[in-house]
Amino acid sequence: MQVDWVSDGILSHYKTNEFNMGCKCDKPVCNQMLICCAQKLCGTNYPVSIAFIVVNEFCERFSYYGMKAVLTLYFIHYLNWDKDLSTAVYHAFSSLCYFTPLLGALIADSWLGKFKTIIYLSIVYVIGHVVKSVGAIPDVGDSTLHIALSMVGLVLIAFGTGGIKPCVAAFGGDQFDEENTEERTKFFSIFYMSINAGSVLSTIVTPILRGDVKCFGGDCYALAFGVPAALMVIALVVFISGSGLYKKSPPEGNVLVRVCKCIGFAIQNRWRNSKKSPKKSHWLDWAEEKYPKRLIQEIKMVFRVLVLYIPLPMFWALFDQQVQDYIYPLRKMAVGMILAAIAFCAATVVEINVIVCTFSKIDYVASKDLLIFDFCRFINTHTENINVTVGTDEFYAAANYGISQNISVPRGEYNGVACETNSNQYHIDLGLLDFGAFYTVVLSKVGDRVQFLMEDIQANNIHITWQIPQYVFLTAGEVMFSITGLEFSYSQAPASMKSVLQAGWLMTVAFGNVIVLIVAEGAGMEQWAEFLLFAGLLVAVSIIFSIMAYFYTYVDPDQLDKTFREDTDDEKVKSSDSKKKETVSLTDMPKQTKM
Repeated sequence: MQVDWVSDGILSHYKTNEFNMGCKCDKPVCNQMLICCAQKLCGTNYPVSIAFIVVNEFCERFSYYGMKAVLTLYFIHYLNWDKDLSTAVYHAFSSLCYFTPLLGALIADSWLGKFKTIIYLSIVYVIGHVVKSVGAIPDVGDSTLHIALSMVGLVLIAFGTGGIKPCVAAFGGDQFDEENTEERTKFFSIFYMSINAGSVLSTIVTPILRGDVKCFGGDCYALAFGVPAALMVIALVVFISGSGLYKKSPPEGNVLVRVCKCIGFAIQNRWRNSKKSPKKSHWLDWAEEKYPKRLIQEIKMVFRVLVLYIPLPMFWALFDQQVQDYIYPLRKMAVGMILAAIAFCAATVVEINVIVCTFSKIDYVASKDLLIFDFCRFINTHTENINVTVGTDEFYAAANYGISQNISVPRGEYNGVACETNSNQYHIDLGLLDFGAFYTVVLSKVGDRVQFLMEDIQANNIHITWQIPQYVFLTAGEVMFSITGLEFSYSQAPASMKSVLQAGWLMTVAFGNVIVLIVAEGAGMEQWAEFLLFAGLLVAVSIIFSIMAYFYTYVDPDQLDKTFREDTDDEKVKSSDSKKKETVSLTDMPKQTKM
């Protein structure tokens, strides 16, 4: 937008804070003021474009967590899978969602750029949701088709959510000018707040849609999956709406191939010439004969951060069980890890594993049910089918030792419960059904009474408010760990690999889930022992990480542009004697730790 035609009178108004509404801009007034005010949230240095990115992230997280909130229930009660298969598929899906960010990052940095990658993979995301929702409609095909549609939908969702995950955060960071590092840091806090807001709201709404809204003669999984699909459509529309305001960095070419070839050449060259040639300061320097020094320096930067990430999966392995003073990001992350470990140790001491134990023995019900309801089932020893009405809930048990479904009922005294067969009707007294308990009622074959009332899991005897301190610590740990991890991954990455390093950060979550699967499936430990094991390991890992963080020195990726002004990624170093050679080493940049 040009404003060369503006008269001197109007131009004088441009120079006043009243006209530009407080926009902080160092650009020349004559041609840039309108552009500046259009791109900044007035009175701040925040670009207007981040509003679209934050709303997009809120809707996307609502979509993802809303679908996951009822996914295990869908496997068990709709697809009729057993608990073990449901658990395995659920964790496999979760892990895939955090491994696919690497693919999305490579597409963004090497081929399409972040903007187009987000759009194209969001379309894949939407298609996955639609396919998943169609698979939840009982009238569409048989159970085989439902399973096929569900699996196809989940794979598409995994590639969609994982592919855009590293790109959205990095794309948001790209919107800020180099000098606005403080605003960029606050942006990542706002960004993470939108993630949590979307996830909390969705995990409340979608279980209600599933249970309280009846369709097709039962729980409405189609609606519970359809609403997240609609939110993902909104997320895509909102993101595209801000297209004209975004700063779009072009892709840097096939980054992965160049990085792999450079690393391979360095290893090969070192192996061949290590005994003949002088020792080099870093093993990657052996690639200088063929590859640009800038590329080598960028790989060194990424490797230093990735080495620092090695201990981090343990945080997510534990977490996924489930200020004014400036603190350096790595210190915040270390404190966050320790807070999470303390929270889980405290949780074990007060034995909230009562709830976890219930969760492990019941068909993966929503967590709200564990806290508010108790569960009951009936075994029918009659020779006729029987219907039992407990409050407003109906139980059906087939004849000859048929077992009804496990259904949650509110806490209370249940006397005069109606039991009806084809030829008879009688009433029984169940007494008090208490919080968190699991009851099995064996209906007598002779007489109108209960033969056995078994309390498979005892009622909770610890008040729910004892969980509040644990969640306070967990929340503090997650906030300090996750937000600073996102910002740190962005700030320490070279421009050509920002999405790749974001993907590396997200893969710590995937490896954390793998650790959980290995320990949970292979160790065969009691739940409380698992908690103590993970908490103890995280304390040890926190100490190791704190030591690594202490020796890490922050780098400025923008320094590369100043150091290598005349170098390009496609240039090759033929010979040090054929032209004047720039001496470039780690000492040319801010001091860094050699990892």
